[in-house]
Amino acid sequence: MASLSASNHVARVLSVANHVADVDASSRIANSWRRCLVSHKLDPARQGPPQTLTEAEIRHVAEPMEETIRLTTPELDDLARVLRDAGYCVNLADVNATMLFSRLPGEADAKMFLDWKIYTGSNFAETFEGTNGLGTALAEEKPILVHRDEHFRAQWHMFSCAVAPLFDQAGRLAGAVNITSCREDLERTAHQLALAVTMEATRRMEGAIFRGHFRNAWIATVPGDGGSGLLAYDDDRRIVGACRSARALLGLTDGLIASGIDLSRYIKFDHHAARGADEVVELRRADGSALGQGHVAPPLRARPSTQRRDVPVDRFDSLHRLAGRDPALIKSVKRLRSIGDHNLPVLLYGETGVGKDVFARAIHAASNRARNHYVALNCAAMPESLIDAELFGYEAGAFTGARRDGSKGLIVQADGGTLFLDEIGDMPIALQTRLLRVLENREVWPLGALKPVPVDIRLISATHRDLGRMAEEGAFRADLYFRLRGMEVRLPALRERADRDDIIRQIAREEAPDCRLSDEAWALLSAYPYPGNMRQLRHVLRLAGCTAEDGVIMDADLDLPPFGGRAAEPDLAAAERATIIEALQKHGGRVTEAARALKLSRATLYRKIKQLKIETAQ
Repeated sequence: MASLSASNHVARVLSVANHVADVDASSRIANSWRRCLVSHKLDPARQGPPQTLTEAEIRHVAEPMEETIRLTTPELDDLARVLRDAGYCVNLADVNATMLFSRLPGEADAKMFLDWKIYTGSNFAETFEGTNGLGTALAEEKPILVHRDEHFRAQWHMFSCAVAPLFDQAGRLAGAVNITSCREDLERTAHQLALAVTMEATRRMEGAIFRGHFRNAWIATVPGDGGSGLLAYDDDRRIVGACRSARALLGLTDGLIASGIDLSRYIKFDHHAARGADEVVELRRADGSALGQGHVAPPLRARPSTQRRDVPVDRFDSLHRLAGRDPALIKSVKRLRSIGDHNLPVLLYGETGVGKDVFARAIHAASNRARNHYVALNCAAMPESLIDAELFGYEAGAFTGARRDGSKGLIVQADGGTLFLDEIGDMPIALQTRLLRVLENREVWPLGALKPVPVDIRLISATHRDLGRMAEEGAFRADLYFRLRGMEVRLPALRERADRDDIIRQIAREEAPDCRLSDEAWALLSAYPYPGNMRQLRHVLRLAGCTAEDGVIMDADLDLPPFGGRAAEPDLAAAERATIIEALQKHGGRVTEAARALKLSRATLYRKIKQLKIETAQ
């Protein structure tokens, strides 16, 4: 049956050359099939894996893109978290369609991608692999969805790829962001929605690349029909850079930018009003007509410092922002600052989606290891059979299917930096023993190696499980548990945070920057319990930003499914906890005054503080 299906697919592809295929003869897929047949001389029936680079070749190819990878990694990681449950892998590729960054989905889906060699180092150029999302999007420099049997090669018919090209600060093609799924239960419309989400994420990556390149210039965000554009200009208000959409919006060219053309030739605004980190200004065209609201951000060197005098610049900034106004997190950040650069392992507790990986990255960034690698592994997402090789590495020929040059493994890759093990509670017992040995001896034995490799790592672990109870029940090694628990940080669920409304507003600005929330939408967002926490909130607002009409997010745009019958009911314990925390904050942590404001006795308030596990920042 499979060969018959493949044969039918090949016949259908070949018929395109004679313009008799049952597809739109002018469609992008049909045009790509013709390129593959006529120009690239490819055979749709050819079997076999894609071309895959060795680790040495990957390092060589990735070197020119190191800065791009660094600037886009946070957004790529976030995109992977959003799409993981739908079985998508996420890749960043260079202009030649070589994957240089990969995040695989969980369990069985990940095995499919590994088996078919869809991971870092694989090349999917249209000239080699025929019509596919990555290669065709790069060939045409346009976003595309290639769904199942729209692929040129019959062997890729089980995959669906949605890809958005990535452009650099000068509007040049820099690579592409690819998401691929092998899930049969997802219809084309689901992939189209995922493509819209990917395009939005890619737009933010392009913004990060632009701002990173022009960090010493003023940056203006200009509204337009096709989306906002970014302009960089110097202190004399001469344009020094423009992104792709700004070039199209204003008719800018490399020659005009190189000539140092004045910003006022295109837009005008009150430059003196732009003094903060990111100010909203009223923009006008050169002829004086209204253009709309834009944003102006000063150069990094010119931005006023909000850091405390005893905090090194930028070092703890991310941790403080993540803590927000939540007393428990503020206290945890103070403790993290106190341990400074001591190589103390940190164990993060929190429900799925609270941002454990983001918090771990901030801890790494605040340490003296920030210049070195941050390496992450999700122990729940990786099949048990693969964790050993991924974590500890292996020598060439250690097992069937091993890479020709072997693999260093994540622990060795993190040498001098930080290793983050997410969902450590799902690590198999046998591997817990090997990890304990690494922590005790500070050396790792790759599979098939004749001698150990010394390593210097800081370990951050995370879990949503009760490891203490698991250790008591024999489901987790007690000695490893106490090795991991140098300092324990509990990340509260979104519904428990005292600053929940602040977080919702901030994430709405990040995920739907061109939209505003209606009163009905805000009421719904504020009352929802968020079982998926930050991850769910980001996903919901990102989707709403894509579907909202006229820039207004309505309650109908919010995909908030009922949760255990509690979606419409207040979480009483969480509400009570939030009310008490708010009162304590308002009164500077003074329990007597907070109790008076809440009309409770001081003894009752103390009891509730203990019962609800409320920590004060003092």
